Amino acid sequence: MQELIKRAKELLADGTVARVLGWKAGDMPWNPEPAYFETEESLKEFVYDGFCGANLSKYMIEASKLDGKTLVCLKPCDTYSFNQLIKEHRVDREKAYIIGVGCRGKLDIEKIRETGIKGITDIKGAQIENEADTLTVETLYGEKTVEYKDAMLSRCYVCKGKEHKIYDELIGESRETKDADRFAEVEMIEAMSPEERFAFFQKELSKCIRCNACRNVCPACSCRKCVFDSTKFDSAQKANSDSFEEKMFHIIRAFHVAGRCTDCGECSRVCPQGIPLHLFNRKFIKDIDQFYGEYQAGEDTDSKGPLTNYTFDDVEPSIVGERG
Repeated sequence: MQELIKRAKELLADGTVARVLGWKAGDMPWNPEPAYFETEESLKEFVYDGFCGANLSKYMIEASKLDGKTLVCLKPCDTYSFNQLIKEHRVDREKAYIIGVGCRGKLDIEKIRETGIKGITDIKGAQIENEADTLTVETLYGEKTVEYKDAMLSRCYVCKGKEHKIYDELIGESRETKDADRFAEVEMIEAMSPEERFAFFQKELSKCIRCNACRNVCPACSCRKCVFDSTKFDSAQKANSDSFEEKMFHIIRAFHVAGRCTDCGECSRVCPQGIPLHLFNRKFIKDIDQFYGEYQAGEDTDSKGPLTNYTFDDVEPSIVGERG
């Protein structure tokens, strides 16, 4: 992290960038939050550790409107989102100085709590400088340990790879974390009967409190005006948790980002109710791969998405019915 801070100070000092977009410590050691740093002095609050899971790409939409360049720290998976935003003309590449930061998988405090550890006060081993395979968790009841690999965000087990797709320079090393099939969860749900699938999603979506965190954090949800904010419809209000409208919010949102979602997993990461929202998006990705050929949104900045690029080889709408 010190190398990253040192480089950020240099770029601020020589005027290459006007600000730095990274992370600062939150209210808890495991809760860093996105932040701008405009002076060398302010960088003393900069952090980058295993809990910095936030994808900073979407913040560059507003940063692109500011004077001067913004130095933005992007993990390998984040660069797919940034590329997709370039493709959709939502960010200005010339207004960004991208430092690709190393990643060995990001941590999930809920995974640690699920092991039965309570009263957590601090966690050691998540720091970049002293990376460890085992996390030491300090609690009110004594010291506990948990393996780093067992405490990662679910998305890290199906990582798209540690290659940065766009950057100006790279700092830090990455470690491979993929050890699961990206579409295994989707296939399990596909194997269910229609009634079982409905019950599964009804159970999960009934937890929704319509906080809009998933929409607000999603790089693909970049409309200047969202239909769900309209005061002309009830969709602007908190819906009853067991209403059909509540289900429609997530289904409509999934359709809106189909073919553009990079599978960054931010929707599931920020959901306070723990709803596996990524399953909707991953289902669309799986179907697009099957019907239109394998396609990864954000892998480049110029290819056309399969849902916006008509060819005579496209599958007919009836294919959905035929799958029955």
